[in-house]
Formats: sequence, structure tokens, C-alpha cells
Amino acid sequence: MAIDKRSWLPALVLAAAAAAAVALTPRQVMAQANPIKLVKVFPESFGDWKTDTSLAPVEIDPSLQALLNTVYNDTLSRTYINSSGQRIMLSVAYGGDQSSDSTQVHRPEFCYVGQGFTISAPSDSRFNLPDRSVSLRNMVARQGPRNEPISYWVTVGETSTLPGLGRKLAQLEYGLTGKVPDGMLVRVSSIDEDNGHAIQVQKQFITDMYQAIAPVYRNRVFGANKQEQ
Repeated sequence: MAIDKRSWLPALVLAAAAAAAVALTPRQVMAQANPIKLVKVFPESFGDWKTDTSLAPVEIDPSLQALLNTVYNDTLSRTYINSSGQRIMLSVAYGGDQSSDSTQVHRPEFCYVGQGFTISAPSDSRFNLPDRSVSLRNMVARQGPRNEPISYWVTVGETSTLPGLGRKLAQLEYGLTGKVPDGMLVRVSSIDEDNGHAIQVQKQFITDMYQAIAPVYRNRVFGANKQEQ
């Protein structure tokens, strides 16, 4: 009896698809291979900056903290002050699984709006550090008399990116290599009516912080993207 080879085709396609799915399923979890704790990564003082111990820590609503615990593996919030009295607020969220939309870190825009702020003047740029480039987003959050210029960036594994297509491409790239990437959202902000001045101070703070963070952690915090000329 002759066998119609065309009848095999659907089964072969399904088998190939199943094999590809297994092959591309991420198996190496970066957070497990190289675990980190934010308090060890970010120094309490560096350069002309030190933690402002005069400010009492902000108490987080227990229900909000419970939600954060389901999304992030670790968080860090500090306020730094320099010898000129300038203050910078640092907030870092670390997630051990950045492989999908359901597990990725949340965008600050949404968090601020949810707290009653309005967001204006968003802009994206590449910010060069001594040996690499960071995808930086700047914006201004305002609520009543409080004007808060903000700089933030996101890492997926060792890639500096921003929410949107860039982050999705980074997730896909890691998935194709069989890795589950971890990642961070690093936000710096300050209370200042002069937005341009505030952003310049923040960039200096970021540069000083980069130089103070141990080299072994820099790719995880700032990404390993090459400088842009």
C-alpha cells in the first residue's frame, strides 16, 4: 500500500515547532547564577555625596509593600546630600525575571500619575559614562507646588534600555540565548524648580555613582552598551 507522504507534513511541522519551543525555552536564570543585594551594590556615600540621615524613612503602606514584594526581589530607596546642600533621591527596583510583560519592572510614569502627579517634558537620550552609554529618560513630575525632575533607566540583563520596543527586543534576545534575564529600574530625582539645572546635577550624581559602584556590578546596573559618539 502506498503511503501519501503529504499526510506526514502536519505532524512533522508540529514536531518541529515543539522541538523549537523546547530549544528556545529559557533555562539559565541570571538571578540565580549571580544573585545580588542592592544594599551591597549601591554605596551609602561616594564622592561628594552621602546618605542624608536627617530625613526619616518614608513609611510604605502595607498593602503597597505586599504588591511590591510580588513584583520585585529587592528595592532600595535613599536620599543623598552633597556639600552644597543639594539632595538627590535614589530609588532602585530589582526583578529577578524580566522575560515577560507580566514580570517586568513598572514604569515610573504610571507610579507618579497613580499618586496624583502630572507628567510633562518627557525626553529620551543616550547618556555617556566613562566606558559605556545608558538609555536615559527624563521627565518632570508635578503635584501642587512640588516640582520633581526625574532621570531613569532600565536594564534587562546587561542591556540598558527603556520601556517599549527596546525592552521587548532585549527580552527576545535573551530568550533566544536560553537565558531568563534579571533587571533593574534605577530612578534619580530631586525637588527643583529649575528643570535644566536639576537634570545636570542628576547626571553628575549618576556619573559619581557609576565610578563608586564595584566593576563587577556595573553591567547589571548600567548595562554594557557601548558609548555613542
